[in-house]
Amino acid sequence: MPAWLPETRGSDRGLTGMANAVRIGLISDTHNLVRPEALAWLSGVQAIVHAGDICKPEVLGTLSAIAPVTAVRGNNDKGAWAERLPLSTTLVIEGVAIHVVHDIADLRLSEAGSRIDVVVTGHSHQPALALREGVLFVNPGSAGPRRFKLPVSAGVLLIEGGRARAELHTLV
Repeated sequence: MPAWLPETRGSDRGLTGMANAVRIGLISDTHNLVRPEALAWLSGVQAIVHAGDICKPEVLGTLSAIAPVTAVRGNNDKGAWAERLPLSTTLVIEGVAIHVVHDIADLRLSEAGSRIDVVVTGHSHQPALALREGVLFVNPGSAGPRRFKLPVSAGVLLIEGGRARAELHTLV
């Protein structure tokens, strides 16, 4: 099992000991708003994970101009384009298994596969990092319209040598 070191940082993009890491942009709950601050934050990532509530397919097109996008369907994603998105998915990058689902209440790790190292969720609009039983849970928060007094945020997952760390960033 990888040694997880969850970490929250602001705009410091060079985490100690992860200089050659693969950078995976984490975004959720854009609700059809792609902020320039989110695009700037995601600039230079090798891949993007969108944890749902995209609302319009053009959002995915804009993000895919930066890097390949893996996305899941959120409760506000409707229509034929959205039905093509999975409710959850698992991808493996550099030996790290990342499971993505919009609402953590819908998380079924037993269905996701034999080993999951990172779980990325959205839905709550509340950015969060937690380590539970060796699994890193990351909710990048909402990068779309502000909800209540919650921050507008996104995240990044840094993977190197079979290890992953996450950082969250307030966009606005």
